[in-house]
Amino acid sequence: MKITALLLNIAVFVTTFCTPLQQSFAQSVNNRDLINREITDSDVFFQEMLRKPRPARDNTARVEALLKKMTLEEKVGQMTQLTLGMIVSGADQNIQIDQAKLDKAIGKYGVGSFLNVSDQALTIDKWHEIIGKIQDASMKTRLKIPNIYGIDSIHGATYVQGATLFPQEIGMAATWNPALMNRASEITAMETRAAAIPWSFSPVLDIGRQPLWARFWETFGEDPYLAKVMGVSFVRGLEGNDIADEKHVAASLKHYMGYSLPVNGRDRTPALIPENYLREYVMPTFAAAIKTGAHTVMINSAEINGVPGHANKKILTDMLRGEMQFQGFAVSDWEDIKKLVTFWKVAADEKEATRMAVMAGIDMSMVPLDYSFADILVELVKEKKVPMTRIDEAVRRILKVKYDLGLFENPMPSQSARNNFGKPEYAQVSLQAARESLTLLKNDNNVLPLSKNKKVLVTGPTSDSLISLNNGWSWVWQGSEPSLYPKDKMTIRQAIESKVGKKNFEFVQGTRITRKAGSPSNSTPTDMDEEVDIKKAVDEAKDSDVVVLCLGEGSYTETPGNITDLTLPEPQLKLAEAVLA
Repeated sequence: MKITALLLNIAVFVTTFCTPLQQSFAQSVNNRDLINREITDSDVFFQEMLRKPRPARDNTARVEALLKKMTLEEKVGQMTQLTLGMIVSGADQNIQIDQAKLDKAIGKYGVGSFLNVSDQALTIDKWHEIIGKIQDASMKTRLKIPNIYGIDSIHGATYVQGATLFPQEIGMAATWNPALMNRASEITAMETRAAAIPWSFSPVLDIGRQPLWARFWETFGEDPYLAKVMGVSFVRGLEGNDIADEKHVAASLKHYMGYSLPVNGRDRTPALIPENYLREYVMPTFAAAIKTGAHTVMINSAEINGVPGHANKKILTDMLRGEMQFQGFAVSDWEDIKKLVTFWKVAADEKEATRMAVMAGIDMSMVPLDYSFADILVELVKEKKVPMTRIDEAVRRILKVKYDLGLFENPMPSQSARNNFGKPEYAQVSLQAARESLTLLKNDNNVLPLSKNKKVLVTGPTSDSLISLNNGWSWVWQGSEPSLYPKDKMTIRQAIESKVGKKNFEFVQGTRITRKAGSPSNSTPTDMDEEVDIKKAVDEAKDSDVVVLCLGEGSYTETPGNITDLTLPEPQLKLAEAVLA
């Protein structure tokens, strides 16, 4: 009698960026990089992470001395962050620094931070070329203040080609292993810093309680205790005991706070959160990570109870600074000061929006596509609408992080830091994380493990897709460029075939998930379902002992991944119903 194994592959629990899952675990258990599964009690581990020592150095005197030398324009420059596209020409792997654009950004405006990629993940050599020129330009300025480059290292150094990727946060949460999370983020930090990037926009500490939300899989799930423990482990892995150490980077806790609970499930839309709920379920992850010493936070792009995150003084100052005693700097999310005018409509113009955001507690603006923030903020200070004390407060926080990172001494990493990239043992940690994240919901009639003596059919849209096994933030923003995925990593189809052998194996696509033809991979999700050969899949199923039916999602993140319900697309439902009939 035919047995159907329903494998619902939601693209977040396993990453194939490790040695194939089917290799013998016995080959790797002695590797020194693996984490002993028999770890201590989670709360004991959590308290240990909180107690780890921090360096005794105090850069206050250096910060204050530099601050006194700075002009208003230089201070505002430090509060300005632009995307890489503002200073390069070309596309994809062929981008080059445009010297005129760089001179304007750093020479004229003194921009203190850049972020992002120009479409695709770059090689480590390309990152050194790009960031090296940015730091060279910074060293030619009057005060020689280094630039701080930021990137979204979400589940590994996701924008550095050849880096080690790990399961997404929801998958790491399924391991229930904070020591493993800590080791994975240590590797992420080393491979990010090796590329000359000292600042990661991670971890996501939003609580996962709205399943429609397009970034649900970026969270540690619904439980604030589990999310708190895993979040602190992530932060300590990134930052270590000293972020000046070239094995570590500054973390950015995001998205502070309430971002993940939109009423309608759509990204960057309003949330209604009673204060008792906010304090009990939303705040603990951030409070714990701040207690462990995290250096930066990124702000909620949406609104809570009618107040946009970027204009919410209670959240940004009273709670963050007053209650949680956060000492680092707060950076806006993408273009979110402008959106106080264009989307939330709480400000009449960008000048009013800038004043509102800065006075609420934003220290650095991810502008990121023009110089409006710098021009407007200088005007506001000269008009005495924003006091110089507030500017000094923000710049003081930014300079402290730059000093703590050791950027004034070493704006670029040493060769030894580069040598931390791509070590073979990292793949073993990724493999362990992938294994421990696997979650078996049901095994009726002991259908698993599969027998080599039974004929197996593999079918479904996620069965032969590395994209579905990794999802967003994988080499491009939407994770949707197949050409960038390593060719030596196995899909589900390939892995099962390698185990059961060609004699007892059959593959039929059934349906597929694609992205729109000719669309840019960086900004286009893989979300178009289409039928391929459902009838053939049904015919082969009749002649098979076991059907591995792989359903689920392609790749997406943020607003491009918005959905209105949790129902599988019609072609997938049609395939499943036909095969199961």
